[in-house]
Amino acid sequence: MKDHLVKATAEGVRIYAAVTTDLVNEAICRHDCYPVAAAALGRTMTAALLMAANLKNKEALTIKFDGDGPLGKVTADATPEGFVRGYIDEPHVNLPLNSLGKIDVGGGVGKGMVSVTRFTGLKNPITGSTEITDGEIADDLTKYLYVSEQTPSSVGLGVLVNPDFKCIGAGGFIIQPLPDATDECIDKLEANLRTVNSVSHMVERGLDAKGIIAELLQGFEVNYMTTTDLAFKCQCSKERISEVLLSLGKADLQTLVDDGHAEVCCHFCNEKYEFTGEELQAIFDEAEKRRN
Repeated sequence: MKDHLVKATAEGVRIYAAVTTDLVNEAICRHDCYPVAAAALGRTMTAALLMAANLKNKEALTIKFDGDGPLGKVTADATPEGFVRGYIDEPHVNLPLNSLGKIDVGGGVGKGMVSVTRFTGLKNPITGSTEITDGEIADDLTKYLYVSEQTPSSVGLGVLVNPDFKCIGAGGFIIQPLPDATDECIDKLEANLRTVNSVSHMVERGLDAKGIIAELLQGFEVNYMTTTDLAFKCQCSKERISEVLLSLGKADLQTLVDDGHAEVCCHFCNEKYEFTGEELQAIFDEAEKRRN
């Protein structure tokens, strides 16, 4: 099953649901994530895709968990076209299971702040933030949407990781009541949410995004709308890295030229870019031209 996101509405409710197993596995592979890091990064990337789904084309969104736990910062960028990338400061973190016998993402993230930045084409991006409550990602984003964006929501995220560090099920959903939602509708929705399995187990069982929505909205007449393919995709390229090198100071660039070789690694995707002495000299010359 390819990774995908489905938008739907029902009486008084809108819902986005996604299956993200493949892109989470790509992130695990690129960053060599241990299970705690895999779960934290996978949940954050899935959430970023869900929250970016209501943006316009060419807009983007970044979620950053800046906690004091051993994982360090957890960051994900997503676009409404279905592309996401992410990184985590410390991917090699081992922690015991939490009191519920599950991967201790909260212990890995710790306390601190979660921020969401929306790049909407305005001169300055819009950023909101709230304190991290438990570090489990979904609860923190539910709180963020309510407190910072005044949008009551229910966020569900899941990443199921095997002992061999392979993700066997990942996905998520965001449900939001519409202004015309009745008390009866909210009560029925809350009753459904109390009885459903975790979203990662739904995906492991073979449910697609429509199947997840159907389980969450039992008793509702669902109007399925658009489906978007999802993928891990970084915007880095050798040309973009060259522009970064052009912005370095003269002394730093001269050091690279003297070394005769440079390797630059993109922290979002771990792709490595090699620069020869000739390429570095050309970048140095171009930087000098721009400065003069």
